[in-house]
Amino acid sequence: MSVSKDGDTGRWMSQIRVTDWTGNTVHKKKRGFKTKREALQWEQDFLQQATGSLGMTFQDFIKLYIQDMEKRLKPSTLANKRYLIDLKITPFFGKMPLNGIKPTDIRRWQNELTSYRDENGKPYSGTYLKTINNQITAIFNYAVRYYGLKENPCHKAGGMGKKNAEEMLFWTKDEFLKFIDAIKDRPAPYAVFMTLYYTGIREGELLALTPADVDFEKQTIRISKSYQHIDGKDQVTSPKTPKSNRTVTIPTVLCDCLKDYMSRCYELRPEDRLFPYDKHFLYKEIKQGSKQAGVKKIRVHDLRHSHAAALIEMNVAPKLLQERLGHERIQTTLDTYGHLYPNAQAELARQLEAFMAES
Repeated sequence: MSVSKDGDTGRWMSQIRVTDWTGNTVHKKKRGFKTKREALQWEQDFLQQATGSLGMTFQDFIKLYIQDMEKRLKPSTLANKRYLIDLKITPFFGKMPLNGIKPTDIRRWQNELTSYRDENGKPYSGTYLKTINNQITAIFNYAVRYYGLKENPCHKAGGMGKKNAEEMLFWTKDEFLKFIDAIKDRPAPYAVFMTLYYTGIREGELLALTPADVDFEKQTIRISKSYQHIDGKDQVTSPKTPKSNRTVTIPTVLCDCLKDYMSRCYELRPEDRLFPYDKHFLYKEIKQGSKQAGVKKIRVHDLRHSHAAALIEMNVAPKLLQERLGHERIQTTLDTYGHLYPNAQAELARQLEAFMAES
């Protein structure tokens, strides 16, 4: 390690050579420090990060964490993770030593987030708070598993937020029909929302569809990829989970809609994106169409819930619903939509009672 003064600028500079925790030799040089103390502090922070010391700052540990996650996560998943960490976690914990963060610090951070109110007096939703809390728990789990941190302070601090939203928004059949009738004179939005409602596919899955994915003879759509726009670039990746690779059957009304839409597209090739738009287009169109139709405003993702609710009203079994929606586990389907099944349970009880009466 070497700290010296730059004669040309009058500022301090540092040079450091160290064997990092992977066994590689790292040489680092940094100029422009106002004081010798700042240069020495930078050396100490760099040394702790490079050697994997638990005394490194939280923000330095996050750099290592993200470097590892870049090789393991899809770009869209990583972008969401980085956004939450940079916006809601690092500003609070950034300069704290990783091994100095206690359950009481986690509680103080949680209390700041739960007490937040926007200009309209609205707090963060319970599901959003839960998502943020899951992120920091995952970070400390990583530190425990790979860096030897003694324990995860989040476990003693307890949770924050709620796993499921208090109220699931979706359109009834009548609400959807009002909406789709209001936008029928706009071919692209009409085809987009018909597809979302009648298939229950995710936004990214919809935007990655190509003409080759649609089989009009068998009346199916193949889901094998997902579209994201990240850092100014279009990216088509594999779907969210392995079970998301699936083939969805579609009704004749959607077949006719897609045939008409595709006939209007100029020189559409089998490998072209069927809907060459982004998510902002979807958000704008659903907002405008909802206002036109006079139906309650829902998110684009809520069309997936609307599809599921329609199938449940038709007494479709949870296992079939899981396969159609591409959930990895049946428990995800039950956790999300189980509360919509009471009528089906009542019908099952009635059928059982009738069966027993025949004996």
